[in-house]
Parts: sequence; C-alpha cells; structure tokens
Amino acid sequence: MSIGSKSKKRVVLPSRPDPPTVDQILEDIHRAAAADPVFSVLEDTGQDSPRPPDSDVDLRFLQCRQFLELNQRLQAARGRLLEQREELGAAGGRLQSDVAEVKGQTL
Repeated sequence: MSIGSKSKKRVVLPSRPDPPTVDQILEDIHRAAAADPVFSVLEDTGQDSPRPPDSDVDLRFLQCRQFLELNQRLQAARGRLLEQREELGAAGGRLQSDVAEVKGQTL
C-alpha cells in the first residue's frame, strides 16, 4: 500500500462555533488587561499610533483598530496559504501520475 493511499479514513471535525457578537467582543476587550499578549503582539508589529491616546476609550479604539488590521493581514495570509495548498495538491497529483507512468514503462 502506498503512502498516498486513498483508503485512509477521514476524521470528521465538529462544526465551528458561531462567531462572537459585537457585544461579546467589546466585553472581552474591556476585560482584557493592558498587558494582554494580544495587545503586546500588536505593539510588536510596529504599528505605532500617530499620537498617544488621551483616554482609555482612545486606547481601546487603537487596540481594536490594530487588532482588525492584524486580522486582515492574517486573512490575506490564509488566502495565500490556501492557494499554495491547491498548487501543492495539483503538483502532488502530477507527481503521482508521473510515477505511475514511469512504473508502467518499466514493466
């Protein structure tokens, strides 16, 4: 049996949960400490605000904006990865076909 055998059983994953509501997101942000790793990751991305926030509301707004920008970059990276996955799958299919052709020539 080959490594790429199609007889493997597929694992059925549970369905994804519903995305959080805006109220749940805001509640989560308000409960988060300023030292929360998500906010420190955003700071490490070099996305400095043009001016220091004047209030806690401004700080949360900037953090939300940075989070959304990071999320957009992650979505773009996800799209690129999906394209690369499809390309690899096509290359794998061509490779299997070529291997089968070579095996057929040697018989």
